[in-house]
Amino acid sequence: MSVAPSDATESLVSWAEIQDVELVVIRRLEELAIGTHPSLFQGGGHDLAGLRDWQPGDRLSTIDWAQSTLTNFSPLVTREFDQESTAPIVITADVSGSTRCGVGGALIAKVIARAVATFAMAASFFQDRAGLVTFDRDTRRMAVRPRVGKGHAMHCVEAYQEQLRDTGPRERAGDISFAGLLHKRALVPVISDFLFDDPDPLLTELADLGTFHDVFLVMIDSAFAFELPRFSAGWVEVFDVETGRTRVLAASDLEQLAGRVRDWQDGVERAARDQGLEVLRLGDGPAFHDTLVAFLLERKQLKR
Repeated sequence: MSVAPSDATESLVSWAEIQDVELVVIRRLEELAIGTHPSLFQGGGHDLAGLRDWQPGDRLSTIDWAQSTLTNFSPLVTREFDQESTAPIVITADVSGSTRCGVGGALIAKVIARAVATFAMAASFFQDRAGLVTFDRDTRRMAVRPRVGKGHAMHCVEAYQEQLRDTGPRERAGDISFAGLLHKRALVPVISDFLFDDPDPLLTELADLGTFHDVFLVMIDSAFAFELPRFSAGWVEVFDVETGRTRVLAASDLEQLAGRVRDWQDGVERAARDQGLEVLRLGDGPAFHDTLVAFLLERKQLKR
């Protein structure tokens, strides 16, 4: 399902680009109505004690936007909890071989890195901790422990790129699973092209993870990485980066590769939804940051 990868050593995301995410968050806050997604993080440690005027130093995630509209946002109204706690955002990003594929430098990994930057930067804006787990078919690694800060957002992007550059043999995960890495409840966006040879075990693992954590999938529309130029040769030898196998394909088959990738991802999306997993299908378009930030804000509800 994959072709030979392009060079993945260049910088995937600039600091200026992830700073732009802050502007998206601010704009979205102005438009935001109270969310409807049921929080998985209610109960002990989140008992509402009352309301009061917002004060400098209060977390933005404690603002009661519905009540604040009644005061015309002057002052803002914030919630007080008996024992405030917060669930981190643990960004889970694919570093498997297919993410290194692309045409003309447009790598799938570059889109994944932009999503990592968006989630990490949005988390820092809300003073939430953000961490990074990387994975491929066989391994799961805690690349960055959850912390707060804009500089930490760039650190998450750099760590993702460093893991991507590690093309050497990886130690097998053994008994380590996503659940083995995530000991506290977290919001877990799983960012991938899902071009695995057999995605069903991964989907089952993520569905099981969702019984304790708030898990959702961010599927990168990846057909763009397989829009290959026409070949004059009638037959072409290709290398599958996921399985390590080589095959000889007709040039006409290569022209259909992008369509086959779309069909494959459609099937994975259906299988994920059958497992009860929510899927956000995402292309690398002009609304990229807006789509991710809006989805994240709805997921968090801005209330705990």
